[in-house]
Amino acid sequence: MNVRNTTLSLMTLAAALFAAAATAAGNHAGGHGHDDAAIGQPGLASNVTRTIQVDMSDKMRYTPASMAVKQGETIRFVVRNSGRLKHEFVLGQEEELKEHYEVMKKFPEMEHAEPNMVTVAPGQTGEVIWQFNKAGPVHFACLHPGHYDAGMKGRINVARAKVKAKASDDGHAHKH
Repeated sequence: MNVRNTTLSLMTLAAALFAAAATAAGNHAGGHGHDDAAIGQPGLASNVTRTIQVDMSDKMRYTPASMAVKQGETIRFVVRNSGRLKHEFVLGQEEELKEHYEVMKKFPEMEHAEPNMVTVAPGQTGEVIWQFNKAGPVHFACLHPGHYDAGMKGRINVARAKVKAKASDDGHAHKH
């Protein structure tokens, strides 16, 4: 095989590998198949109802690892990396996080730029502002290779909003 054919073969192989990687990895800048509606939606800073401090450590743990919020709340997560390794905080459904983790193991240098996640360098702090508009569990995890398997994950319990009784014109209370 001459040099020209070898170069052409290598370029074709590189293009095929790039296309396969892009298909498998998704596009973190514009969507990775995340179903944000299942876990809520990006929140606005002006609507934040409270702030939750989260610490990430090289022991592959979040503190706290379990949280409770109310349906409709907009939470500012201030996420501090107290370790020496890069970590991330990714909100999602448990199955989706597991799938994303498998992709991250194949493409460990993948960068994230979505509202449900933040990557934090050692000693730094980042934040995620999220509105929880559905009741039920929402999970979070660090999807850097080895971190999820080591136990770097947690859960947010979103309690159903209480239905308020509204007085009607006839003096009776009705639920809406």
